[in-house]
Formats: sequence, C-alpha cells, structure tokens
Amino acid sequence: MTVTTDLHPEPGLEVLLHRREIAADGVVRLTFTRPDGGAFPAWEPGAHVDLVLGQDLVRQYSLCGDPADRTALTVAVLDVPDGRGGSRRVHGELAEGDRVRLRGPRNTFRFLPASRYVFVAGGIGITPLVPMVAAAAASGADWRLVYGGRTRSSMAFHEELTAAHGDRVSIVPEDENGVLDLDALLPRPDTRTRVYCCGPEPLLRAVEERSATWPAGTLHVERFTAAPGDDGPQGSFEVELAGTGATVHVPEDRSVLEAVEDAGVPVLFSCREGTCGTCETGVLEGVPLHRDALLTEEERASGEVMMICVSRSCTPRLVLDL
Repeated sequence: MTVTTDLHPEPGLEVLLHRREIAADGVVRLTFTRPDGGAFPAWEPGAHVDLVLGQDLVRQYSLCGDPADRTALTVAVLDVPDGRGGSRRVHGELAEGDRVRLRGPRNTFRFLPASRYVFVAGGIGITPLVPMVAAAAASGADWRLVYGGRTRSSMAFHEELTAAHGDRVSIVPEDENGVLDLDALLPRPDTRTRVYCCGPEPLLRAVEERSATWPAGTLHVERFTAAPGDDGPQGSFEVELAGTGATVHVPEDRSVLEAVEDAGVPVLFSCREGTCGTCETGVLEGVPLHRDALLTEEERASGEVMMICVSRSCTPRLVLDL
C-alpha cells in the first residue's frame, strides 16, 4: 500500500516502513527508512514527525530512536479505538513495505542542558523521553525516570529502559502499585533541575499544579492533544497579511488558518489542534489570544508568535507575518 495523498503545501519525504514490531499491548513500533537509502535530517531528543496517512489524515508522533542513526526514524503508536482515525490506520492497515509521506523532524519539546533531570511519563508519553533519558545518561547528569501506566504489559520500552539504566528508572503499573504519587516523586526542584513530562492530560495538569512554586523554566511538558480551552474573546476580527497587505476577515466560527486558506493563501499546517507547532506565525501588531499547547508563559506574554490553527485575537485586528 502507498499512502501519499496530501493537500498540504509541504509534501515531505516518501519513506518506507522498514520494520513493524509489537512494543507493548496496543503499541506498535515503526521504523522508517528512505527508499533511496539516503540519510534523514538531523534531529534532537524531543523531536516529532508528521505521518501523512491519507487525505486530511496527518498525525504527529514523537521520535523514540537514536538521533545518531541518520539511516532510520522510529516512532511508537498507541492503538486508540475511539480516536480520530490515525492509530486505526496504523494498526489496522500499515504493513512492512508500505510507503507513506513523512514531514519533519520538528522539535517543540527541546531537551535543554541541566545538571539534574526528572522525567515523568504516563503511558505512550514515554516516547519522547526515551532519547532524552539516553542523552541525560550520556551527559553524566544526575537523573531519574518515573514511568506510570495501566499495566506492565502495556508499557512500551520498560524492559529496555530498566535493563540499560537500572534503579534510575521507576516503573509504576497502576494495577500493581496504584497511580503515581506525585507529591512523593516530585519534591520542589532547585534551579539546576529540569522536569520533563509527557502523558495524558490528567497527569500533565497534576504536574503543572505542583509546579507553581518551582523556579521559572523548570517544567517542560508535551501534550498529544490540545489543552482544555479557556474563556476569552470569541468574536470576529481582522487579520492583515504583511506580505501582501491583504486583509482577511476571521468570523466567529472559523480559525485564522481556515480564513487565510479560504483567501487562497498557502500556509504550513498539520494538526489543526495547536499541538505540533507547524503553523507558528509571527505577530507584528495586535494581541493574540493563545489557545495552543506549546508556547511557554514567557512566549505567550511576548505576543511575538501564535499558532493560527487554534489561537484568536484579543484585539480587533492582527498583523501577521504572512
């Protein structure tokens, strides 16, 4: 099977599914290579790629392989029966030898230098943390990983992580040990510590609540779905495109991305949920209303960029770098 249909202005690379393996109950590990045997672009821990699985079916998956190996890219995909179709396509149809379109890698979850790290994973949220753990170990930093899941058999990578790193890794299956005791696991970090967390929304929210008194810049999270929306301006507004001077009306029921598309302007996009960062756009005038799951509080406060797939405007007019 070849899945290459894509209306996105960035076509990406055609890649070959070289190997498909069971990583855990309900999780498959996919390793992609280039049909021409060439090298992939360099990437760093925290990066993700877009898989184009059909028309308007584009999904983001974190890279969980070795950044030093430029010959292959590896992702792990959880089967979500009641999801939006991406995991069903991967689990039900994608086979070794198939070709798909891949875009990226991109990185919105950057692994930053520190002398100490705490990694917190929930379920499939382990995927971006696997190369981070390896990088932390290679750097000589002090670190620990706390990894929770429903059952031990559903937790991908747990055996190789414990085999490689021993008691630095704590595996906490809920059916054996209950839910993660975050109060015990997350004492207040100091300024030398970075905390990286990825997993389901309840876990992320719980960690964010506990981080209120931590030093600024300590906590780094990645969401696989958009954060819950907030109350803010819902009305229409105008967007001026700085590149052409054209003005686009954004009605209440359309996103900035949709309005710009309707005006015939090609824009890079992928998730349409504010989780991948592909549509990040510079803001030259006006005050954006941020509804993405990516920007830090400092980046939001600066108002210099916005994710036009979900974010709106606090002012009647925005001028965008488009």
